[in-house]
Amino acid sequence: MKSNLLVCLLASTLGLAALDAHAQVAGAQPLGISVEESSAIVAGWSVRKSILNKPVFNENGQRVGVIHDIIVAPDKSVSYAIIAANQFLGVAHHDVAIPIEQLDFADGKLVLAGATKQAIKSLPEFEYAKVSSAPKPRAQYSNDHH
Repeated sequence: MKSNLLVCLLASTLGLAALDAHAQVAGAQPLGISVEESSAIVAGWSVRKSILNKPVFNENGQRVGVIHDIIVAPDKSVSYAIIAANQFLGVAHHDVAIPIEQLDFADGKLVLAGATKQAIKSLPEFEYAKVSSAPKPRAQYSNDHH
């Protein structure tokens, strides 16, 4: 009986020690995410799996492009989708920036209402900024900058 009690005490002590090793200290900022953020991730979805390199259709079911990138502003807002208007064998010939608010999901597809291949091709071509040094820190952006 004593040996069973000793085993239980030892196991519970080791279990508490393991909990203490991972306990967070008040006021400390751990790397990673909080419990609340973890819940949001579980309820959310992956941009890479759900959007990137996926076709975009108009409301008539016609394919009008492919999502190549998502632009995230320094304030963490998703601003624009970069859509390839003409893609052949994975190579984009004409990327355009579309405000993210114009995209929707319908029947499991990305939809850009009112779009046609020709309308997208007629938009100005999107080009990434030529960055010669590291991007600016977030603190250097104003709140209204996208």
